[in-house]
Amino acid sequence: MTVSATLRVALPVPLPRLFDYLPPPGLDASAVAVGARLRVPFGQREVCGLVVGHGQAEPGVELRAALAAPDAAPLLQGELLASLRWLAGYLHAPLGEVLAAALPAALRRGEPLPDIIRYGWVLNEAGRTALAAMRAGKPKALAMLLAETRAEDWLDETSPGWRAPLRPLRERGLVERVKAGSESTFFVKGDSDPAFDPAFSPNAEQQLAIDAIRSANGFAPFLLDGVTGSGKTEVYLQAIANCLARGRQALVLVPEIGLTPQALTRFRARLGVPVHALHSGLNDNERAATWLAAASGQARVIVGTRSAVFVPLPEAGLIVVDEEHDGSYKQFDGIRYHARDFAIVRARALAVPVLLGSATPSLETLHNARCGRYELLRLRQRAGAARPPQVRVLDVRKRPLQAGLSEESLAAIRAALDAGGQVLVFRNRRGYAPVLLCHDCGWSAHCPRCSTPERPTAMTVHAHGKRLQCHHCGHRRPSPPACPDCASLALQPQGNGTERIEAELQAHFDDVPVIRIDRGSTGQRDGLQKHFDALGNQPGILIGTQMLAKGHDLGNLVLVVVVGIDEGLFSADFRSGEKLAQLLIQVAGRAGRAERPGTVLLQTHHPEHPLLQTLVNGGYHVFADGELALREAAGFPPFAHLALLRAEAKQAEHPLQFLQLAKTLLEGSGIEVHGPLPAPMPRRAGYVRSQLLLAAPARAALHAALDAAVPALYAAPDARRVRWSLDVDPLDLY
Repeated sequence: MTVSATLRVALPVPLPRLFDYLPPPGLDASAVAVGARLRVPFGQREVCGLVVGHGQAEPGVELRAALAAPDAAPLLQGELLASLRWLAGYLHAPLGEVLAAALPAALRRGEPLPDIIRYGWVLNEAGRTALAAMRAGKPKALAMLLAETRAEDWLDETSPGWRAPLRPLRERGLVERVKAGSESTFFVKGDSDPAFDPAFSPNAEQQLAIDAIRSANGFAPFLLDGVTGSGKTEVYLQAIANCLARGRQALVLVPEIGLTPQALTRFRARLGVPVHALHSGLNDNERAATWLAAASGQARVIVGTRSAVFVPLPEAGLIVVDEEHDGSYKQFDGIRYHARDFAIVRARALAVPVLLGSATPSLETLHNARCGRYELLRLRQRAGAARPPQVRVLDVRKRPLQAGLSEESLAAIRAALDAGGQVLVFRNRRGYAPVLLCHDCGWSAHCPRCSTPERPTAMTVHAHGKRLQCHHCGHRRPSPPACPDCASLALQPQGNGTERIEAELQAHFDDVPVIRIDRGSTGQRDGLQKHFDALGNQPGILIGTQMLAKGHDLGNLVLVVVVGIDEGLFSADFRSGEKLAQLLIQVAGRAGRAERPGTVLLQTHHPEHPLLQTLVNGGYHVFADGELALREAAGFPPFAHLALLRAEAKQAEHPLQFLQLAKTLLEGSGIEVHGPLPAPMPRRAGYVRSQLLLAAPARAALHAALDAAVPALYAAPDARRVRWSLDVDPLDLY
């Protein structure tokens, strides 16, 4: 009896197992490498998985044949494949879903590999001959640039609109398209050391940090703990330049897509090599091309958001995680990984340094540095002539407010604008107002898909009062013309969002641009950067959410007004104090980053609150000392390790039954099990939600308990009646 060779395949399905298939017709199993994609039939549909091993068919078992093997070489291999296997084990997630999450969408779907050859343009012999006789204009200016080969991506970056003047040059046969080498310059000044900036003279602390990173040999985790404006990016650039000089690749993670254009511009201007972007603002083909360019070694510097942590790095030399404290590095659905933590895991496997930078390090990272697990590099002073901003707490109790702004704040804004400066008004709530309320009977607009009788969820008012939207499930509806309960016309938006503040400031300051920056106003590609470009250095006002609190360098910003911080002072979430402290320090750090001094006004009805007083009088590290002591006493991270098991269904009893089963499986395992309890938001998008919180003082004990219980949860009949997920190291309890 002939035994057939088989392929073990990890499929992107929520099942904790592998699947065996025969090789595609006409192909031997040994010809399909581990890490290559395989298109297979799965039930009534076709899916694309990844080969993770080879085997032999069991006697009497009939297997289906795969449909096609699209790759001649494996996409996932070596360190990256091993690290992803580790991640699947750590998250207790199906390997197929983890491997699929690591691939760009186009490759995940099984599409052909995109062309990653870099093309450029250069004058041919006829073009060089005709150059001197050309009339002045855009075609001649472009022709002068093309006296040497210029890559298309370089032209996109340095000469927007270059394709229009290229057309007459092509029609006259004066240029030709050629392959551009991977080192085709992005740097036109001709310096022998592009990373050298004659205006940059490192202070003692910067030099110590640069020297420490350069001298690192093998895996070395660093925390670059520098106040806002202290020149952390310059330290990154010097470290990356050293990495490139050694012929290695560098990966830079940034928390938000809005930071990517700014980082790309600065890095491309200094490093002298193509800098590749990887973020959700690119189309599927662009993301796949960048991923493959990294896999081939062609991409030497990759700058990207959370998912960029999955790029292959065959010649890795350095990983940088900017604003490492930021919550956007955590994936909150699907595979719930943390990009910062996985970057550290990869750096260890690759034996390269990893540099975590922040002005407000997460308490976990700060604790690791203080325990000696990471080397701490401090930057305590702002770079150059910049000085820390002056911070004032404004008591707005019993004060008249206009769209949440006090008269003192409005006067300060006027003074800053008259002096030629720019102002940031920070309100971490988008929309026009948080609530639509009937002034006569007290009715308010609630989301029908997320509210419960005990816990109503307000719909946010948008479009100057014309539209209601739930920020949890996305449900939208027009605002009612009259109160549905009493038919009164006295419907009033209550509270202030960025849209309402924008309208108020436009009415007050009609002589300067007033620009709102939030998720609603920056939806287009490079939308955030376009707003910054429109403002330039002229006097004006920016109104925005936390998108503006992260890493943006606005040299003419002299005043920051923070509105509506009080709701963050009394949250039940044990991380709320840390999050608010980080947000306030970060947004305050946008002011006074150049020569002009900056001022920060914190409006509050609770001026004596301990958190505010600690931040103003002691700073972030004094707050962190006190918060770490409280966490240790209460047994919270980083002194304990958590996992959150969530379940939801249309019927309330099903999640509770499933979680009760989980609790039974976990009892006696030596870990604390809290619940099952309704989630802090007990209903969302029509689903009733419950959860089980698991805690252990040692990470090993938590994972041992999960290793024993999770397979049984997948097999349980109750699991089919709910949508459930396991979040290891949760950032919030929602």
